Amino acid sequence: MPRWYEREADGRMVHDGAADPDTWLAAAYSNRSLVTRVGALHADHAEPGTVVTTGMSTSSSTEPSLVVGMYRHADLTDGCRTLVTTGSGYGTALACRRLGADRVTSVDVDPYLVEAATDRLASLGLRPQTAVCDLTQGPLPGEYDRIVSTVSMPAVPATWLKALRPHGRLVTTITGTSLILYADKTPDGGAVGRTSFDPASFMAPRQADDYEETVSASVWTSAETADGEASVSRHFLVFVPEAWSIQSMLQLQIPGIEHRHQWHPDRSHTVWMAHPDGSWVRAHATGPREPATVYQGGPRRLWNPLEEILDRLNWTGELPVYGAEVTITPDGLTTLARGNWKVTL
Repeated sequence: MPRWYEREADGRMVHDGAADPDTWLAAAYSNRSLVTRVGALHADHAEPGTVVTTGMSTSSSTEPSLVVGMYRHADLTDGCRTLVTTGSGYGTALACRRLGADRVTSVDVDPYLVEAATDRLASLGLRPQTAVCDLTQGPLPGEYDRIVSTVSMPAVPATWLKALRPHGRLVTTITGTSLILYADKTPDGGAVGRTSFDPASFMAPRQADDYEETVSASVWTSAETADGEASVSRHFLVFVPEAWSIQSMLQLQIPGIEHRHQWHPDRSHTVWMAHPDGSWVRAHATGPREPATVYQGGPRRLWNPLEEILDRLNWTGELPVYGAEVTITPDGLTTLARGNWKVTL
């Protein structure tokens, strides 16, 4: 990973490892994810020192302990044929060292990422099978004992189950949540497993060079300015992305909600929620321990299920998303259940 992005005060700046070997070494051995692409611009294709002020992260080299954690959930054993996702190629290199490169297949939807990783792995003497492949669509380029995705999935694709050998295991995270899901193939072609108690979050899949806009600007404008239906929250104001278990519960119930927030100079706090269907929320609290005034509009009331989730958390002290039983049918229909809670992706 010769170039990567680091956060600066005014955006993300491209760092060039060869120009600063000490910084490169420190970054390579840090236990954190390193962004390699913002929007459509990969750090390899940008001049060192370039500052990017807009755009979402679209590729990265994953935090080392998280890669190892995913492989531990996969229960990698000698001889198992394993499919992994490419990204920078770092996770692929680890899998090759553990299993042997001839047992590893590495795929990515981005042709450049596959090409660059293939070349860099070869420079280390590692030559796994590599391929350009959209994991959300398939088909996968072989049959495997393990499938480990460091790209989050909205649900488990049926193509994974078809490519998974008898008693094989798949490991992934669910898009928009902090849930690691692992499941073993069953004789009927489905799979059973659990969500881990260890939280993790990965980038969502993409088919284009950048993520497509899902919530229109007009919906965000309504969230910021419209009057809507007013109420007072039963709870202190929460910014959902900072509370992973709450975010996971809400995402499973209503996939696709996007979130923004702002702390104001007077220490008041505003959060906004918006959905592609046109639903929106604006909630404002005058202080960190003051109830929020909530305004909602559009076809659905997004704040109401959040209030119910907060009620459950206050009543039980936890949310049932971690440690849930997972059942996957042969066509990929995935159900999570724990106690009296159940949801189907």
